[in-house]
Amino acid sequence: MEYPPATEATGYRSISVTTPPARPRRFDLRRLYTAAVLIPAVYIIIVHLAPWALTLLLIAVGSLALLELYRLSFQTRLNRVLVGVGSATFVLTLARSHLSLPLPELLLVGAVVIAVTASFVAASAAHRWNDTLVTMFGVLYVGVTLSTIVSTRSLPTGEFLVLFLAVVTWASDTGAYYAGTLWGKHLLLPSVSPKKTVEGVLGGLVLAVAAAMIAQWWFVSHLSLSDAVILGVLLTGTGLIGDLFESMIKRRSGVKDSGGILPGHGGMLDRLDSLLFTAPTFYYYVAYVRGLAPLL
Repeated sequence: MEYPPATEATGYRSISVTTPPARPRRFDLRRLYTAAVLIPAVYIIIVHLAPWALTLLLIAVGSLALLELYRLSFQTRLNRVLVGVGSATFVLTLARSHLSLPLPELLLVGAVVIAVTASFVAASAAHRWNDTLVTMFGVLYVGVTLSTIVSTRSLPTGEFLVLFLAVVTWASDTGAYYAGTLWGKHLLLPSVSPKKTVEGVLGGLVLAVAAAMIAQWWFVSHLSLSDAVILGVLLTGTGLIGDLFESMIKRRSGVKDSGGILPGHGGMLDRLDSLLFTAPTFYYYVAYVRGLAPLL
């Protein structure tokens, strides 16, 4: 998610909270071109294809995001064997509902296998524990969170619930980007991310709530209007937390984007950072607050 201010901050260590206008505000048109290609394809997969299609899509994009995370975390010490074990655990985590695999046991076995693998491939004892934790963190951060989308898809009218999640998350992202570009002046947390502004957050909140209300009226009428407003606020807030969390990871690694696979959008992890937090928030709200599913 992006929240560009009127001008970019000078760096991660900036302490300014307000930036005066210095150059014209410009949109990155590549974002529009990328969205125009991807949105129809994602819509078809969510609504018109079998649940397995969505799971395979999440495995594909999640694997790219996980690899980017491992590259950021391990950098020159990236080990293919350890990444392979982490990726295999990630795939099983997403496919567990199709394979009837219980999540706690799966994660326990995965952690043990990762730890044993790290004990053989790590360069030192200190790296052994660090590599185990980083690899398992990737499974939890990307795998468990994305698996809640698979769980949402399995709910009654799950395809439309997933569509609601995608629309509201995208609306929050889009509103934040354009509001920040047009009116962004007050930096939100420049020490964490130099581009996010208060105006961007408010723009994302307004568009997310509006999109949630329209979606509730259009295709998820079994949710109430108050549910739509609450979810619009919740998903905006958790999406912002997800974006800031990934910004901290990138800041520690000294990079601007997690990758460059999507023109105008950066890496796959940059595109999924908000969804990694909005997806579990949405699932647990509709499953437990609205009572649409039993506990996992």
